[in-house]
Amino acid sequence: MRPRIDRNSVRSLWRKVWAWSGVRQSVTWGGVAFAFLILTIGLAAFASANNLLFLVLAALLSTMLVSGLVSRLSLAGLELKLLLPDHVFARRRLPARLQLHNSKSWMSSFSIQLASSDQNESPLRIYFPVIPAASSVETLTTVYFSRRGIHGNSQYQFMTRFPFGFTERRLHVPLEREVLVYPSIDPRPGMEGLMLSFEADIAAGFRGRGADFYRIRPYESNESVRHVDWKSTAHTGALQVREFVREEDYLVEVFLDLALPGFHSHHQWLERAIDCCAYLAWRLAERNVRLRFVTQTCDLRLPESASVYTILEFLARAEPSLSAKTISPHEESSFQIVFSLSPQSIANAGWRADRLLAADAFDGYPPEPSAGSSRSAPH
Repeated sequence: MRPRIDRNSVRSLWRKVWAWSGVRQSVTWGGVAFAFLILTIGLAAFASANNLLFLVLAALLSTMLVSGLVSRLSLAGLELKLLLPDHVFARRRLPARLQLHNSKSWMSSFSIQLASSDQNESPLRIYFPVIPAASSVETLTTVYFSRRGIHGNSQYQFMTRFPFGFTERRLHVPLEREVLVYPSIDPRPGMEGLMLSFEADIAAGFRGRGADFYRIRPYESNESVRHVDWKSTAHTGALQVREFVREEDYLVEVFLDLALPGFHSHHQWLERAIDCCAYLAWRLAERNVRLRFVTQTCDLRLPESASVYTILEFLARAEPSLSAKTISPHEESSFQIVFSLSPQSIANAGWRADRLLAADAFDGYPPEPSAGSSRSAPH
């Protein structure tokens, strides 16, 4: 009695062998046509018992086998390295370098295409005509990350149809590296007006009583008449005063409240607040403004004890805090910007909050992508 073959067991064994090889393939239209040609000549050879047709059939079968072997050898021994800039920002296309190394010492690899499994990170296929044995080739590309946080273990794939194009073979390669992505330093659509108002309010804080002339403006109540500009007053018919630039450095204090009441319901608010903080830190650093950035877990002062990249790195890793501790402001005369969902606790800690961004501060703005650590391919 012929033993019965369990088809499920055979399929399971085949899947394990195929997964172990690490190579996937799909048949092209050229491969379908070639297979149909083999089938036709095979049927004709068996029907006619013609030795010449059998020789042709053998040549076609050997061509298919050699094609599969050469294709697999072409993909073997390839190593990938992605070289990124020192500072990576979310929602920006950034230049990067791709290094492809052929570790085979005896065989070159031909007609290799490289693509990311996540099409947002590297949207185009990069084609390498030949990678010499024991050599490396390098090309320029761009990368894009849609959200802040730690991105790691990206998935790339090598593809080839070499030598005859009967099949397209794909080899998935994990790129084991971690990338810290800073929040975006560009205002999102709909937030430009808010950012401009920040800059205008901060710029107003630079007006003072120094020696350098700033501008002539209308007189305000409770001001000393010592600075009245009588010529301008006579010309306009209304009291005008001279305004001067402050002699001392101006301090801007930004407090980001990481204590969220109900994390899931306010997660989008936190992401928008983090983007705002990153934008402010970047713009103020460009203008050499003294900045103090404060949360429940950090107190960073720019430029005394930190750089703008220190603040951006903290914001890239920022998560909601369970701590109820609130750090007090450093100077009463500073310009204070507060991002908080608990205005009362902020006021109790001594924050005056020249600008307070609470729960409704970002209503109507486009939603933010989710953030945090990622062990999959970056977006």
